[in-house]
Amino acid sequence: MNAAEMLELVGERLAEIRAGLPPEEFERFRLALDELAAAGADAVAARRAALGIGRALLSLPLDSPLRAAVADRPRLATGAGDAPTLVAERAREVLRRLAAQAPSPEEIVARARRRLLAAPARSEAELDPRTAADPLAAGLIRLTDAERGARYPDFQFDPGGGPRPVVRRVNRMLLAEQDPWGAADWWLGANRWLGGVPAELIGRVPDELLAEAAQVLVEGEC
Repeated sequence: MNAAEMLELVGERLAEIRAGLPPEEFERFRLALDELAAAGADAVAARRAALGIGRALLSLPLDSPLRAAVADRPRLATGAGDAPTLVAERAREVLRRLAAQAPSPEEIVARARRRLLAAPARSEAELDPRTAADPLAAGLIRLTDAERGARYPDFQFDPGGGPRPVVRRVNRMLLAEQDPWGAADWWLGANRWLGGVPAELIGRVPDELLAEAAQVLVEGEC
């Protein structure tokens, strides 16, 4: 698949891309589109940007036809029909469509909540009896799913089923009782200060480092 063919598919499947890419990969996709649009006649820059788009699209779900289509990596052909200037113009057109289809603030919130609810979690019935007596007092994040009811993200629990002390500490710093979605997003999203996803770093980095990273957020330093 060459770059022009890839852009044609991308333009037809922008809704799928918005819904299927994780936020950080969607941002990489958009930035690579910007680079391709700005490449003009620079074939080297255009090819590099096209490859960046292809790499971002590989983060789509495994059953995505678009993911399968770019699996062999896009390239810039030498034929006149795929000249870098033409590819750049097509990239600009895709960016215009992308801007026109920008989701509403309500849809952005809804998508973020769907992403958080997709993370491994347990119901109230699956909690340790002592924790189930008062989950919020235990310092846990409780998310509400319209179909499944209360959901408690799994990363909060130690192997015995009790709340992890560092999670309780950080949740209180993040005011999880008042803003459970915001607290869950901090734990389950990429954190530049830590260089990873906080929930995945539990037990791999010192608890004090996780608490310090949360304090950085609370103090507005990142």
